[in-house]
Formats: sequence, C-alpha cells, structure tokens
Amino acid sequence: MFLQYEAAEQKIKKLLGSKKSSNVLQDVVDVLYEDFDTYSWVGIYFVKEEYLLLGPWRGKQATEHTKIQIGTGVCGAAAKTGRTELVDDVSKDARYLSCFLSTKSEIVVPIKKKNNVVGEIDIDSDIPATFDRHDAVFLEKIADMLSKHI
Repeated sequence: MFLQYEAAEQKIKKLLGSKKSSNVLQDVVDVLYEDFDTYSWVGIYFVKEEYLLLGPWRGKQATEHTKIQIGTGVCGAAAKTGRTELVDDVSKDARYLSCFLSTKSEIVVPIKKKNNVVGEIDIDSDIPATFDRHDAVFLEKIADMLSKHI
C-alpha cells in the first residue's frame, strides 16, 4: 500500500512540476481516482467567501453539492476548522450531506495557503472505513502541493 501512495505522489509531483495549464488540477484528480480502487469519487472544492465551490472532479456521476456553505456538512466542517475529516461510516455522521447511496466513508483534506483554507480534497468510498491515517498523511502532502496551484 505504501508503494501505491509513493507512486501516486511521484506522478502528481511530476504533473505539478511540468504543467502550468488550467487542467493540472483535473489531472491530479484523475490520478487519485485512477490509482486507488477504493476512491469512488474525488473532487476539489475551492473556498469563495463563505462557500465551497466544486471544481474538478471524477466519479461515476456528478454530485448535487456543487456549493456548500462553510461549516455545513463534513466538507464545510473541514473548511471551517482547517483539519482533515475522516468518516468511517457516513450513515452515522449527522454532518454528512448525502451525495450517492453507494457512499460508505469519506475523507476531506483542507488545502491551505499561509494557514488559510483555500480549498479541499474530498474523496468518497463505497467501502466502509476505507480511509485511515495513511490516506490522511498522503492526501495532506498532496493538498500542500496543490496549494501552490490554487
């Protein structure tokens, strides 16, 4: 599993280092979605005033939650506190904003610039408790890399 994180991290570093196009964030989302079988939906939200606005995403279908108020839902909580949120069972977390019936677990990782949340990585899985501290550490590295592109 650690090799999978390392390989994906290297791919993303290479993408971010070589591409200056507006598609680079979509390319990062694509790597996360394609390289991890347990990631069923991957998106990046951007902070605009008091809201999170959905940017690039990849999954079987679009989410209806394209605009989320800061402080609302798991995504809004992560944006408000600046801390990574790991949810093992979305059906037991009252904050969860249901997107897909198949979603069982979620991780949300804030993207920060100078300690201010400017966006976040949101990933759903159809498998309960699929995310752990290793995913959090890996995705926090990716969020740090992305902060230079937002």
